[in-house]
Amino acid sequence: MDTAHDGTLATVGILGGMSSESTVEYYRGVDAGINEARGGHAAGQVLVRSVNFADIEGFIADERWDAAGDYLAAAAEDLEAGGANFVVMATNTMHRVAPAIEDALSVPFVHIVDPTAGAIADAGLETVGVLGTRPVMEGEFYADRFADHGIDVIVPEAGRRQQIHDIIFDELTKGIVTEESREGYVAAIEELVDAGAEGVVLGCTEIEMLVAQADVPGTPLFDTTALHVADAVDRCLGVAASQ
Repeated sequence: MDTAHDGTLATVGILGGMSSESTVEYYRGVDAGINEARGGHAAGQVLVRSVNFADIEGFIADERWDAAGDYLAAAAEDLEAGGANFVVMATNTMHRVAPAIEDALSVPFVHIVDPTAGAIADAGLETVGVLGTRPVMEGEFYADRFADHGIDVIVPEAGRRQQIHDIIFDELTKGIVTEESREGYVAAIEELVDAGAEGVVLGCTEIEMLVAQADVPGTPLFDTTALHVADAVDRCLGVAASQ
């Protein structure tokens, strides 16, 4: 679909609620990007299907990934039925079940790793650290997707991984931001750099609430939320080809 010249916009379906904090950032980011491109009162054509985060938390805790895939695939189908031209999911962790969602849809599902990997490649980097939930840092699905783009991933040591995970679920998903937690994340980034990371992926859609580039000026940060949203804006405008 080429919407770049006729003034129309593609409709993005946002699969959200994981958590509401990140879902708001996706919605706001798409609208802001469209308005920047078009001016005036232009805004995105956006559908949001928000799920119950308690259900998602239960799937993660019990490692019921097949059930999670079925649950999110059904929610994504609601977006397609509502008229979405493509779907994004406002979470990193639940991309573990991306294949189930892709199989359920006939419209494109834009994987969060792909625009992030593109930005890393554009920066000329080959090895990055990853911060996120434990499933993101410890699961093969995330590292394997980066490997498909020729990018190697390293993660913090076990104790630091648990700290990072706990801050996400106990604080960030509830909108809580503390200086102590920021210091812990900055320390984790510094440790990843010492271990060989050339940059660091903020592999949870809430981490951008806590850490910014100004906190670690010497280390490139790749904000998956911002990069995913920017890709969605391009697709709405017809700039990015549907994959």
